[in-house]
Amino acid sequence: MKKMTAAQIRSEFLSFFQKKGHTVVPSSSLVPADDPTILFVIAGMVQFKDVFLGLEKRPYVLAATSQKCVRAGGKDSDLENVGYTARHHTFFEMLGNFSFGQYFKAEAMAYAWELLTEGYGLPASQLWATIYRDDDEAHWLWQEVAGLPARRIVRLGAKDNFWAMGETGPCGPCSEIIIDRGEHLACHEDSCAIGQCDCDRWLEIWNLVFMQYNRSADGVMTPLPRPSVDTGMGLERITSVLQGAGTNFDTDLFLPIMGMVEKISGRRYRPPGPVFPFRVIADHSRAGTFIIADGVLPSNEGRGYVLRRILRRALRYGRELGITGPFLYRLVPVVAEIMGDAYPELRRQEELVVRAIRAEEERFLETLDQGMRVALELVTRARAQGSACLDGAAAFMLYDTYGFPVDLAKDLAAEHGLQVDRDGFEAAMAAQRQRARAARKAEAGFVHQAAPWLEALPVTEFVGYQVLELDARVLALVAGSESHPALAAGEEGLAVLSQTPFYAEAGGQVSDTGHWEWPAGRARVLDVEHAAGRYLHRVQVESGTLSVGETVRAVVDGPRQAAIARNHTATHLCHWALKQVLGAHVNQAGSLVGPDRLRFDFTHFAGLTPGERVRVEEMVNAHILSDLPVQVRVMGVEQAMAEGAIALFGEKYGATVRVVGTGGTTPELCGGTHVQSTGQIGLFHIIDESSVGAGLRRIEAVTGTGLMHHLQEVEGRLEEIATALKAGSHDLIPRVTDLVRQLRESQKELEVAQDRLRAATVSGLVAGARSIGNTAVVVARVEAPDAEGLRRLGDLVREALGSGALVLGATSADRVQFLAMATPDAVRRGIHCGHVVKEAAAVAGGGGGG
Repeated sequence: MKKMTAAQIRSEFLSFFQKKGHTVVPSSSLVPADDPTILFVIAGMVQFKDVFLGLEKRPYVLAATSQKCVRAGGKDSDLENVGYTARHHTFFEMLGNFSFGQYFKAEAMAYAWELLTEGYGLPASQLWATIYRDDDEAHWLWQEVAGLPARRIVRLGAKDNFWAMGETGPCGPCSEIIIDRGEHLACHEDSCAIGQCDCDRWLEIWNLVFMQYNRSADGVMTPLPRPSVDTGMGLERITSVLQGAGTNFDTDLFLPIMGMVEKISGRRYRPPGPVFPFRVIADHSRAGTFIIADGVLPSNEGRGYVLRRILRRALRYGRELGITGPFLYRLVPVVAEIMGDAYPELRRQEELVVRAIRAEEERFLETLDQGMRVALELVTRARAQGSACLDGAAAFMLYDTYGFPVDLAKDLAAEHGLQVDRDGFEAAMAAQRQRARAARKAEAGFVHQAAPWLEALPVTEFVGYQVLELDARVLALVAGSESHPALAAGEEGLAVLSQTPFYAEAGGQVSDTGHWEWPAGRARVLDVEHAAGRYLHRVQVESGTLSVGETVRAVVDGPRQAAIARNHTATHLCHWALKQVLGAHVNQAGSLVGPDRLRFDFTHFAGLTPGERVRVEEMVNAHILSDLPVQVRVMGVEQAMAEGAIALFGEKYGATVRVVGTGGTTPELCGGTHVQSTGQIGLFHIIDESSVGAGLRRIEAVTGTGLMHHLQEVEGRLEEIATALKAGSHDLIPRVTDLVRQLRESQKELEVAQDRLRAATVSGLVAGARSIGNTAVVVARVEAPDAEGLRRLGDLVREALGSGALVLGATSADRVQFLAMATPDAVRRGIHCGHVVKEAAAVAGGGGGG
């Protein structure tokens, strides 16, 4: 075997397939584009999914990638296994080669065998192959192509060696290449064999998937006209083999990270000792760094929630190494050093990642202490109630609210002689996952209703950059999930045209609206989305009948689209200005461009100061008043990136892209509609700036007619205030200042009067105290505005009483409130205020205590 670094192994893979005619395609973002069914990219084929489905064409038919992947959420999660096994990871790289109908089994096998045995120098005598049990072709080919003896070709069932994209659609057998790492790693069970055990002797290093069938809803499989190949080889696994490492963690992908953990903790990583914390931290620091670099920040839902779980689990294991403060952020530069050449975004985003992780660490360390207190209360309560376990719902509440790991709850419960109700915990977790799946399904939009009939339609030609109305033919209509020949007046459905001037919602820009006309009818266009190149118009027929084959005059609402274009171009200017004012770490994290206003989310860790806000506005408006031309160029995506154009994380770009820019600003990849020159925007004004999450800020702004309407609203409110204060608009500030002064003086006078009244009340209450046993007791109904007022009065009475107890009652907003208090000596004599107030509340038909 050749001794190679991980970087060399990756480079050798891509170079090998490039020489074989494959196009080396950069890794897509970890955030899947246009696929709400998964949280993160989980395999190399995800970015080619529409190509395999026949819904998208690329300028190449052979591809090779090293794809970033994360499996840490839902059924694809490896999170709980990380650290306990030799090769489970949350983040990993998948090396893959793909053929879109060009070559098939023989070539895929030959390429894999050549690279493994010649490129990487693996001994052929240690390689085995698994195949699908009925795939006789693969059995023969492995002997023919690679010279594998039949005894080293193992037939397995569908669970191991048959792949499907879903319940229906492309599917086919697969073949895994296994390396025998030696008898010294065997489990020594009678069943120790490929497909029979999961010991470290038999290591799968490459999976070759042969998509050769299309499975229908009734389970019938028919051969695909152009069968394809999708392969995947984990970089971490092949690196462990070539570096002779016992586990993936003992390679140059992880050891430098664990070396830094050693420096921070003062502990040593010594396999096979208690090494789990080091491995968890190394894995999770890689995952956190890559996820944040791809635009995701910690939050309480979706991808941000998965990221938060990963970081907090790493922090938990840091505590096992004696690290009590923030430390994960110090590992980010190490990850960037190891991976930055292959993934330059790590170095570009390093400052952002460091700040985001440190902020999350500080927040979690606070909540962890709070969670510990709550957990102790729950454990104590469970013991007091005679329970043998901590309720699963309570354990999940600790996990969900405080990020309190269930294994920590388990340890804490064990210290008090309890177990954790894991079934209850898993049930609560499953319920949350179900809610998340429902939310993702809701986010999927209406385009998925159209999926069954999309493939039969040609790709829609979008001409909205040039014209706002044209004649086009109706190609398809659907209502619900059923295709229809026509829609009658009053009916609503989806419609596809031969070409369209309507922009479909994308990149944060809302869709165009408008109407269609034909000789016998009219329909309103309510919304537009696109799927696999087809534009789906949600239409409501107002009169007549809309039929498939009808030619309609499609008309976009021009004034509305112009307002959207003004806001979209202003969004680009705002992004540029924020980078200039706040720093290069600022990146777009989301946007919503509508006709009335724009919303722009960006990465930053503090609110804008008044001065920063003014500077952003001034820079944007300077560009607007200069009336600079908005330049739109169409070019290859690689050329655009080479010229420094900004690509937004999570967006899906084809081989050809539109690049939009104005004089002096950084151009951006953008498919939206824009003004022709900045002067058409009018003016730009920020109406709000706020936080929408850790390290995430939001600006809302208006332009053009939206700004005019905003100013009219503000002026109208000022006039209302002036009328109410009986002052002119120019006298408002002096008038308000004078009213505030009067209010403060009146407040002081009121407080003095209330103090006198309280003193008199307290004196009367104490004078009326009676003795019960040897304790002075005050029992009275009093006037109090609220619970806090009742508490303050109780403090005064207790202080004046010196020794004794009191029970006060008050009514406020039709509610009865009781307060019981006792001096320390009375408490020592056995008075329990919680019991007293509970009895008092029961008389009034309520409850209390504490």
